[in-house]
Order: sequence, then C-alpha cells, then structure tokens
Amino acid sequence: DQGIGVSPLRPSNCGFEVSWSPHFRERFAGVPVKSVAARIPGGKPRQGEFVVTKFGVEGSLIYSFSAALRDEIERSGQARLLLDLLPGRDLRRLEQELSSPRGSRSFSEHLRRRTGLRGVQAGLLREGLSPEELSHPERLARGLKELPLLLIAPRSLEEAISTAGGVRFEELDERLMLREIPGLFCAGEMLDWEAPTGGYLLTGCLATGRRA
Repeated sequence: DQGIGVSPLRPSNCGFEVSWSPHFRERFAGVPVKSVAARIPGGKPRQGEFVVTKFGVEGSLIYSFSAALRDEIERSGQARLLLDLLPGRDLRRLEQELSSPRGSRSFSEHLRRRTGLRGVQAGLLREGLSPEELSHPERLARGLKELPLLLIAPRSLEEAISTAGGVRFEELDERLMLREIPGLFCAGEMLDWEAPTGGYLLTGCLATGRRA
C-alpha cells in the first residue's frame, strides 16, 4: 500500500507432493527413509533421511533441495529428485550381485539377500521402476543408485518451515532502511531471501536484525 516492492511469498524448507499408489501410501505413510542420498539432476548428492507422508515426502534431506525443486516445478510443472538407496554400494558390484540366479526365491527375498533392502526402501523401488526394469539386473542396479522420485507440487505456505519472498533488496539502503520511508527498517523473513535450513535461517534473521 505504501508503494514498496514486495516479491510474493513462496514455501521454503517444505515438503512436496508425490502421486503415491494407494497401496504404498496406506502401508508406508509416516515411515522414515534413512541412510540414503539424493541429488537433483546435474547436482551433487547429499546424504540424510526423509519421511514418507500420505501426500508425498518431507524431512531434512528434502528441505535441503526445496528451493531448487520448487523453482523447477514452477518452470516445468514437476521436478525429479534422484535417490541413491544404497549410497555405500558400488554400481558394478550391485549389477553382479543382482545377476546371480534367484532360484525359487521371490523377488523381495532375492533383493533382501543381495542388497539388504526391505520395507519402505523396497517399496520406493517398486513405486519408481517398471516391472521390466525390476526384472533386469543392470537396470535394477541403476534404479537402486538413481531412483527417480517425481514431485508434482510443494506443500502450502501454512505448512512450510519458512518462506521465500518479501521486501525486495533494491527498496533498501545499505543499513536495510526503506528508501521511501526513512526510519523504517526491514530484517529477517521480511526480506526477499531464503535459507537452506532452520539454523541458517535464524542466523540470517539475527544478522540482518543486528545490521538494521
């Protein structure tokens, strides 16, 4: 109302929606996925954990990519996150282990014996790969190391830990005072910026408050 430029608020450090199958959602909503790595296409992997929810995924590993994933969804309508379900295992070794005859064992038992994978991680594998890929040892091994997780939307502002958007920096002088309203200063999440975690967020809020 005062003519100050403000960028729209957008969710940050937030969960994302995934079109889970009804069976997977019913069985695994609320289950943590531990000791995995993730990366966005073309990016570097980060290791950590996240939680499967009835709507999709959330948790520290997901939050670390939230800005890039949100921006990609805004551009393309969806975003891919690549999961490494076995970050300590070599691809070639996995291919060899999965190529061994399974005999009368079920697929789930063969996978458990050869990789140790079970539960929610095995469920994610079935969600992300086709039956043909699951039956092909080399494609299965690649899926274990680069399982595509398709994200279709960030969760709402009401659920987000923090936000992007706010008062634009060009409206401020070097002391974070509004040029158009002398004596009024902006700091923290009032400003158009975002941080990758809650710790950085608090540090940035305190630092800009001290600056102002």
